[in-house]
Amino acid sequence: MKFKMTPLERKWVWYDVGNSAFTLLVSTLIPIFFTLIAGDASDSATVYLGYSTSIATAIVALLGPVLGAASDLRGMKKKIFSVALLVGAAGCAVLGFVSHWIWFLALFVLSKSAYSLSLVVYDSMLCDITASARMDEVSSRGYAWGYIGSCAPFILCVFLYILYEPSMGIGVLPLMPAMVLIFVLTAAWWVGCSLPLWKSYKQEHFVEPGSHPVREGMRSLGRTIKEIGREKHILLFLIAFFFFIDGVYTIIDLAVAYGTDLGFNSALLLLALLVTQIVAFPAAILLGMLSRKVKPQYLILACIAAYFLITIYAIFLDETYEFWILAVCVGLFQGTIQAMSRAYYAKIIPPQKAGEYFGVYDIFGKGASFLGTFLVALVADVTDMENLGVGVLSVMFLIGFVLFIFAVRSKTHAESLESAGQETLPQEEKTDE
Repeated sequence: MKFKMTPLERKWVWYDVGNSAFTLLVSTLIPIFFTLIAGDASDSATVYLGYSTSIATAIVALLGPVLGAASDLRGMKKKIFSVALLVGAAGCAVLGFVSHWIWFLALFVLSKSAYSLSLVVYDSMLCDITASARMDEVSSRGYAWGYIGSCAPFILCVFLYILYEPSMGIGVLPLMPAMVLIFVLTAAWWVGCSLPLWKSYKQEHFVEPGSHPVREGMRSLGRTIKEIGREKHILLFLIAFFFFIDGVYTIIDLAVAYGTDLGFNSALLLLALLVTQIVAFPAAILLGMLSRKVKPQYLILACIAAYFLITIYAIFLDETYEFWILAVCVGLFQGTIQAMSRAYYAKIIPPQKAGEYFGVYDIFGKGASFLGTFLVALVADVTDMENLGVGVLSVMFLIGFVLFIFAVRSKTHAESLESAGQETLPQEEKTDE
């Protein structure tokens, strides 16, 4: 049976298309440009970018739940989403005009933090724009079209970079004009693709604000954290998610920096990452369709196991063609593990408090990459062996795999207890009579 998205679902997907251009820029050209403008600091690109990414994710871990709680109040979700979007896109555009590496990293932290905060609100919108039974496929379509759609601005950006790249025998475009065009183009694409959702979105699930919305939001967040503590299946999922998505986001953030430190040609690395995007498009759609016949939790477990093997393989990289193989393998599972995790979580939380719950989700998700990027940077810095730093991620995937099994079992147990309670209710009522 063919899956057809509604107009609102398609507009929601378009934001994935827009923000994915920035995601791709972060994982590909930003490490290269940082190396070019860093001078003496360029020998430690992975280390500095790793620490900067960790700072950005720590900021999101602190602000995400607070803004998520505020976004659940009537009429606030769209406003908070708009501010985060505009700050992130503006920071991205200005990055192209910066020539000092410290200011470059400062703007990078600002832009990446705002980008991640926009996703806290965007992910929670899933509860407003579609039904629970459609979430797996809608979420998968978002990542799938995000990957393939972001290729359009990325190809233009790579072309502009090639016009600059002296080692390819061209070098007709100076570095700063190339950076300005690339970063402004990405920011414009990001904002442009956001307009359909921005114009059409209406907050269906919300909490009525009290006399002091900020104070009420904070109190509500406190209650949500206590609720999560009582709901064992949600808490176990979040802890498992912390570990396995940690590795996913760390690989996305540091892939090109890692390849550059190993001495691979930057242009070939960019093409390899483009292959990842192209492979991820059909993979995410096909595995999303598979969720009709296979339980999503089994697909998530398969993706975690695949990533474990991918990180083991990455330890032994020393040839460019091996990086290409790695890029294809990552593309097969990258979109699916993110999409299925997002949809799985959306289906086990109360929709009227989706902003708060996704704020907490972001602590365990994108905030989790604080640990991954920090450990990779730290181990690489201490041992002077980038391969060993990447190997740390395999342990994260293994822990996440085991904990997710416990989370699924806990959810099944909770559902069986609830079902048993519903079945006995009529008899109990009759007895009372």
